[in-house]
Amino acid sequence: MIMVRTLAGMRRAAVAAVAALSLTGLAACSGGDSDPAVPGSGGGKTADLAASAPVASNIPAGSTMEKIKQRGELVVGGSLDAPLLSQQNPATKKVEGLDADFGRLLAKYIIGKPNVKIVNSASETREALLSNGTVDVVFQTYSITPERAKQVAFAGPYYSSGLVIATKKDETGIKTPADLKGKTVIAGANTPAIPAIKKAAPDAKIVTFGSDPECVQALKQGRGVAYVQDQAILLATAKQDPTIQIQGEPFTSDPYGIGLKHGDAQMKQFVNDWLKNIEASGLWAKVWKNSIGTVVQGEAPQPPAIGSAKGSE
Repeated sequence: MIMVRTLAGMRRAAVAAVAALSLTGLAACSGGDSDPAVPGSGGGKTADLAASAPVASNIPAGSTMEKIKQRGELVVGGSLDAPLLSQQNPATKKVEGLDADFGRLLAKYIIGKPNVKIVNSASETREALLSNGTVDVVFQTYSITPERAKQVAFAGPYYSSGLVIATKKDETGIKTPADLKGKTVIAGANTPAIPAIKKAAPDAKIVTFGSDPECVQALKQGRGVAYVQDQAILLATAKQDPTIQIQGEPFTSDPYGIGLKHGDAQMKQFVNDWLKNIEASGLWAKVWKNSIGTVVQGEAPQPPAIGSAKGSE
Protein backbone atom coordinates (compact mmCIF):
# COMPACT_ATOMS: atom_id res chain seq x y z
CA MET A 1 0.00 0.00 0.00
CA ILE A 2 1.39 3.39 -1.00
CA MET A 3 0.07 6.52 0.60
CA VAL A 4 1.25 9.77 -0.92
CA ARG A 5 1.97 12.21 1.60
CA THR A 6 16.54 9.82 -5.05
CA LEU A 7 26.91 4.23 -11.74
CA ALA A 8 30.29 4.11 -11.34
CA GLY A 9 30.14 0.46 -12.39
CA MET A 10 27.49 1.16 -15.06
CA ARG A 11 28.77 4.45 -16.49
CA ARG A 12 29.86 3.03 -19.81
CA ALA A 13 26.57 1.21 -20.26
CA ALA A 14 24.57 4.26 -19.23
CA VAL A 15 26.42 6.61 -21.53
CA ALA A 16 26.09 4.11 -24.38
CA ALA A 17 22.37 3.98 -23.74
CA VAL A 18 22.10 7.75 -23.84
CA ALA A 19 24.08 7.86 -27.08
CA ALA A 20 21.77 5.24 -28.58
CA LEU A 21 18.63 7.19 -27.74
CA SER A 22 17.17 9.31 -30.49
CA LEU A 23 15.70 11.56 -27.79
CA THR A 24 12.54 11.77 -29.88
CA GLY A 25 9.52 10.55 -28.02
CA LEU A 26 9.18 8.24 -25.09
CA ALA A 27 9.41 4.48 -25.44
CA ALA A 28 6.84 2.52 -23.49
CA CYS A 29 8.04 0.26 -20.72
CA SER A 30 7.76 -3.38 -21.62
CA GLY A 31 4.85 -5.48 -20.46
CA GLY A 32 2.52 -5.13 -17.49
CA ASP A 33 0.08 -2.37 -16.77
CA SER A 34 2.53 0.50 -16.43
CA ASP A 35 1.84 3.87 -17.95
CA PRO A 36 4.23 4.51 -20.89
CA ALA A 37 4.29 8.18 -19.89
CA VAL A 38 6.38 7.20 -16.89
CA PRO A 39 9.80 5.89 -17.97
CA GLY A 40 11.08 3.13 -15.78
CA SER A 41 7.69 2.43 -14.22
CA GLY A 42 8.72 -1.19 -13.99
CA GLY A 43 6.23 -2.89 -16.25
CA GLY A 44 3.87 -3.63 -13.39
CA LYS A 45 6.45 -5.79 -11.60
CA THR A 46 6.43 -3.98 -8.27
CA ALA A 47 4.03 -6.45 -6.64
CA ASP A 48 6.20 -9.37 -7.78
CA LEU A 49 9.27 -7.86 -6.12
CA ALA A 50 7.44 -7.29 -2.86
CA ALA A 51 6.00 -10.80 -2.90
CA SER A 52 9.47 -12.36 -2.98
CA ALA A 53 11.04 -9.93 -0.51
CA PRO A 54 12.38 -11.22 2.82
CA VAL A 55 10.95 -10.45 6.25
CA ALA A 56 13.19 -9.99 9.30
CA SER A 57 13.02 -12.94 11.67
CA ASN A 58 13.73 -10.89 14.78
CA ILE A 59 12.87 -7.27 15.57
CA PRO A 60 14.69 -6.05 18.73
CA ALA A 61 12.34 -4.95 21.51
CA GLY A 62 12.23 -1.20 22.03
CA SER A 63 14.01 -0.50 18.76
CA THR A 64 13.06 1.99 16.04
CA MET A 65 12.19 -1.00 13.90
CA GLU A 66 9.70 -2.29 16.49
CA LYS A 67 8.00 1.12 16.60
CA ILE A 68 7.69 1.09 12.80
CA LYS A 69 6.26 -2.43 12.86
CA GLN A 70 3.71 -1.48 15.51
CA ARG A 71 2.71 1.59 13.48
CA GLY A 72 2.17 -0.60 10.43
CA GLU A 73 3.88 1.58 7.84
CA LEU A 74 7.33 2.89 7.02
CA VAL A 75 7.43 6.68 6.58
CA VAL A 76 9.85 7.53 3.79
CA GLY A 77 11.21 10.91 2.81
CA GLY A 78 11.19 10.76 -0.97
CA SER A 79 10.05 12.19 -4.28
CA LEU A 80 6.96 11.95 -6.42
CA ASP A 81 8.49 13.46 -9.55
CA ALA A 82 11.83 11.69 -10.18
CA PRO A 83 11.58 9.42 -13.26
CA LEU A 84 13.18 5.98 -12.87
CA LEU A 85 13.69 6.66 -9.17
CA SER A 86 10.50 7.73 -7.40
CA GLN A 87 7.69 9.03 -9.58
CA GLN A 88 3.95 8.82 -9.18
CA ASN A 89 2.33 7.09 -12.13
CA PRO A 90 -0.60 9.33 -13.17
CA ALA A 91 -2.62 6.32 -14.35
CA THR A 92 -2.23 3.99 -11.36
CA LYS A 93 -1.26 6.56 -8.68
CA LYS A 94 1.53 4.20 -7.60
CA VAL A 95 4.96 5.62 -6.86
CA GLU A 96 7.47 3.73 -9.00
CA GLY A 97 11.20 3.52 -9.54
CA LEU A 98 14.46 2.45 -7.88
CA ASP A 99 14.09 4.37 -4.60
CA ALA A 100 10.37 3.64 -4.38
CA ASP A 101 10.97 -0.09 -4.78
CA PHE A 102 13.73 -0.12 -2.18
CA GLY A 103 11.45 1.70 0.26
CA ARG A 104 8.72 -0.92 -0.21
CA LEU A 105 11.15 -3.78 0.25
CA LEU A 106 12.54 -2.30 3.47
CA ALA A 107 8.97 -1.87 4.74
CA LYS A 108 8.28 -5.54 3.93
CA TYR A 109 11.43 -6.54 5.85
CA ILE A 110 10.34 -4.64 8.96
CA ILE A 111 6.55 -4.93 8.93
CA GLY A 112 5.89 -8.02 6.85
CA LYS A 113 3.97 -5.94 4.31
CA PRO A 114 5.24 -3.30 1.81
CA ASN A 115 3.29 -0.52 3.52
CA VAL A 116 4.89 2.85 2.85
CA LYS A 117 3.87 6.44 3.36
CA ILE A 118 5.91 8.83 1.23
CA VAL A 119 6.51 12.33 2.54
CA ASN A 120 7.45 14.43 -0.45
CA SER A 121 10.67 16.11 0.67
CA ALA A 122 13.11 18.61 -0.82
CA SER A 123 16.90 18.47 -0.80
CA GLU A 124 17.09 21.22 1.82
CA THR A 125 14.56 19.61 4.21
CA ARG A 126 15.75 16.01 4.44
CA GLU A 127 18.01 16.47 7.47
CA ALA A 128 15.25 18.23 9.41
CA LEU A 129 12.67 15.58 8.55
CA LEU A 130 14.96 12.88 9.93
CA SER A 131 16.06 14.75 13.04
CA ASN A 132 12.54 15.69 14.12
CA GLY A 133 11.15 12.22 13.45
CA THR A 134 8.78 13.16 10.63
CA VAL A 135 10.24 10.36 8.49
CA ASP A 136 11.91 7.07 9.40
CA VAL A 137 14.24 6.91 6.40
CA VAL A 138 15.10 8.89 3.29
CA PHE A 139 15.32 7.25 -0.14
CA GLN A 140 15.90 10.20 -2.46
CA THR A 141 19.18 9.99 -4.41
CA TYR A 142 20.71 11.08 -1.10
CA SER A 143 24.42 11.41 -1.88
CA ILE A 144 26.64 10.51 1.07
CA THR A 145 29.05 13.25 2.13
CA PRO A 146 31.10 13.72 5.32
CA GLU A 147 29.33 17.06 5.87
CA ARG A 148 25.86 15.51 5.74
CA ALA A 149 27.02 12.63 7.94
CA LYS A 150 27.45 15.14 10.77
CA GLN A 151 23.66 15.59 10.81
CA VAL A 152 22.29 12.22 9.69
CA ALA A 153 23.40 8.59 9.63
CA PHE A 154 23.79 6.80 6.30
CA ALA A 155 23.20 3.11 5.68
CA GLY A 156 24.74 1.81 2.48
CA PRO A 157 25.72 3.07 0.00
CA TYR A 158 23.09 1.14 -1.94
CA TYR A 159 23.72 2.69 -5.37
CA SER A 160 26.25 4.89 -7.13
CA SER A 161 25.60 7.56 -9.72
CA GLY A 162 27.51 10.58 -11.00
CA LEU A 163 26.96 14.17 -12.06
CA VAL A 164 26.52 15.02 -15.74
CA ILE A 165 25.83 18.20 -17.67
CA ALA A 166 22.54 18.70 -19.49
CA THR A 167 21.91 21.46 -22.01
CA LYS A 168 19.32 22.36 -24.57
CA LYS A 169 19.86 20.22 -27.64
CA ASP A 170 20.99 23.10 -29.83
CA GLU A 171 23.78 24.08 -27.40
CA THR A 172 27.20 23.57 -29.02
CA GLY A 173 29.59 25.39 -26.69
CA ILE A 174 29.34 23.16 -23.61
CA LYS A 175 30.80 19.65 -23.67
CA THR A 176 32.89 19.37 -20.49
CA PRO A 177 32.87 20.86 -16.96
CA ALA A 178 35.60 23.28 -18.03
CA ASP A 179 33.15 24.79 -20.52
CA LEU A 180 31.00 26.01 -17.63
CA LYS A 181 33.51 28.76 -16.81
CA GLY A 182 31.85 32.14 -16.74
CA LYS A 183 28.42 30.65 -17.52
CA THR A 184 25.13 30.65 -15.63
CA VAL A 185 24.59 27.09 -14.44
CA ILE A 186 21.49 25.54 -12.87
CA ALA A 187 21.64 23.17 -9.90
CA GLY A 188 19.29 21.66 -7.36
CA ALA A 189 19.29 23.42 -4.00
CA ASN A 190 21.51 21.76 -1.38
CA THR A 191 22.86 19.13 -3.79
CA PRO A 192 26.44 17.95 -4.50
CA ALA A 193 26.19 19.65 -7.89
CA ILE A 194 26.88 23.03 -6.27
CA PRO A 195 30.40 22.29 -4.93
CA ALA A 196 31.15 20.27 -8.07
CA ILE A 197 30.35 23.26 -10.28
CA LYS A 198 32.40 25.58 -8.06
CA LYS A 199 35.36 23.22 -8.33
CA ALA A 200 35.12 22.83 -12.10
CA ALA A 201 34.26 26.46 -12.86
CA PRO A 202 34.89 28.80 -9.89
CA ASP A 203 33.61 31.84 -11.76
CA ALA A 204 30.34 30.25 -12.91
CA LYS A 205 27.11 31.83 -11.66
CA ILE A 206 24.99 29.16 -9.98
CA VAL A 207 21.20 29.48 -9.78
CA THR A 208 19.30 26.91 -7.73
CA PHE A 209 15.78 25.48 -7.66
CA GLY A 210 14.07 23.09 -5.27
CA SER A 211 13.22 20.18 -7.58
CA ASP A 212 14.39 18.49 -10.76
CA PRO A 213 11.33 19.55 -12.81
CA GLU A 214 11.90 23.18 -11.78
CA CYS A 215 15.55 22.93 -12.84
CA VAL A 216 14.64 21.39 -16.21
CA GLN A 217 12.03 24.08 -16.81
CA ALA A 218 14.57 26.80 -15.95
CA LEU A 219 17.01 25.30 -18.46
CA LYS A 220 14.35 25.27 -21.17
CA GLN A 221 13.47 28.87 -20.34
CA GLY A 222 17.11 29.93 -20.78
CA ARG A 223 17.65 30.90 -17.15
CA GLY A 224 20.94 29.03 -17.37
CA VAL A 225 22.89 27.45 -20.21
CA ALA A 226 23.48 24.15 -18.41
CA TYR A 227 21.98 22.00 -15.68
CA VAL A 228 24.20 19.76 -13.55
CA GLN A 229 22.43 16.75 -12.00
CA ASP A 230 22.81 13.02 -11.29
CA GLN A 231 22.97 10.92 -14.42
CA ALA A 232 20.39 8.52 -12.98
CA ILE A 233 17.86 11.35 -12.91
CA LEU A 234 18.76 12.92 -16.24
CA LEU A 235 18.69 9.65 -18.23
CA ALA A 236 14.91 9.61 -18.10
CA THR A 237 14.59 13.36 -18.56
CA ALA A 238 16.69 13.34 -21.73
CA LYS A 239 14.80 10.37 -23.12
CA GLN A 240 11.41 11.91 -22.41
CA ASP A 241 12.21 15.43 -23.61
CA PRO A 242 13.77 15.77 -27.08
CA THR A 243 14.89 19.35 -26.34
CA ILE A 244 17.30 18.21 -23.59
CA GLN A 245 20.70 16.64 -24.24
CA ILE A 246 23.27 15.07 -21.90
CA GLN A 247 26.82 16.20 -22.62
CA GLY A 248 29.46 13.52 -22.09
CA GLU A 249 30.07 11.13 -19.20
CA PRO A 250 29.70 11.65 -15.44
CA PHE A 251 32.52 13.75 -13.99
CA THR A 252 31.95 12.74 -10.35
CA SER A 253 31.11 9.60 -8.42
CA ASP A 254 28.18 10.02 -6.03
CA PRO A 255 27.23 7.14 -3.73
CA TYR A 256 23.59 7.13 -2.62
CA GLY A 257 22.86 6.38 1.03
CA ILE A 258 19.73 5.59 3.00
CA GLY A 259 19.25 8.54 5.34
CA LEU A 260 18.57 7.67 8.99
CA LYS A 261 18.29 9.61 12.21
CA HIS A 262 21.71 10.47 13.58
CA GLY A 263 22.89 8.32 16.47
CA ASP A 264 20.63 5.28 15.91
CA ALA A 265 23.40 2.69 15.40
CA GLN A 266 20.96 -0.20 15.85
CA MET A 267 18.73 0.97 12.99
CA LYS A 268 21.76 1.58 10.75
CA GLN A 269 23.09 -1.95 11.34
CA PHE A 270 19.62 -3.39 10.73
CA VAL A 271 19.25 -1.59 7.40
CA ASN A 272 22.76 -2.57 6.31
CA ASP A 273 21.97 -6.20 7.13
CA TRP A 274 18.83 -5.91 4.98
CA LEU A 275 20.91 -4.52 2.11
CA LYS A 276 23.34 -7.43 2.37
CA ASN A 277 20.38 -9.80 2.28
CA ILE A 278 18.78 -8.42 -0.87
CA GLU A 279 22.14 -8.06 -2.63
CA ALA A 280 23.10 -11.68 -1.94
CA SER A 281 19.67 -13.00 -2.97
CA GLY A 282 19.64 -11.17 -6.32
CA LEU A 283 16.68 -9.00 -5.34
CA TRP A 284 18.82 -5.84 -5.57
CA ALA A 285 19.52 -6.63 -9.23
CA LYS A 286 15.81 -7.15 -9.87
CA VAL A 287 15.07 -3.71 -8.42
CA TRP A 288 17.64 -2.20 -10.80
CA LYS A 289 16.15 -4.09 -13.76
CA ASN A 290 12.71 -2.87 -12.70
CA SER A 291 13.76 0.78 -12.90
CA ILE A 292 17.10 2.03 -14.29
CA GLY A 293 17.38 -1.16 -16.31
CA THR A 294 14.31 -0.27 -18.37
CA VAL A 295 16.40 2.50 -19.98
CA VAL A 296 20.01 1.29 -19.63
CA GLN A 297 20.96 -1.84 -21.53
CA GLY A 298 22.90 -4.76 -20.05
CA GLU A 299 23.09 -6.55 -16.75
CA ALA A 300 22.68 -4.89 -13.39
CA PRO A 301 25.89 -3.33 -12.01
CA GLN A 302 27.65 -4.54 -8.90
CA PRO A 303 26.27 -2.70 -5.85
CA PRO A 304 28.77 -0.46 -4.06
CA ALA A 305 30.37 -1.96 -0.96
CA ILE A 306 28.44 -1.12 2.19
CA GLY A 307 30.41 1.37 4.29
CA SER A 308 32.71 2.25 1.39
CA ALA A 309 31.72 5.94 1.14
CA LYS A 310 33.14 8.55 3.48
CA GLY A 311 30.30 9.31 5.84
CA SER A 312 28.83 5.79 5.76
CA GLU A 313 31.44 4.02 7.88
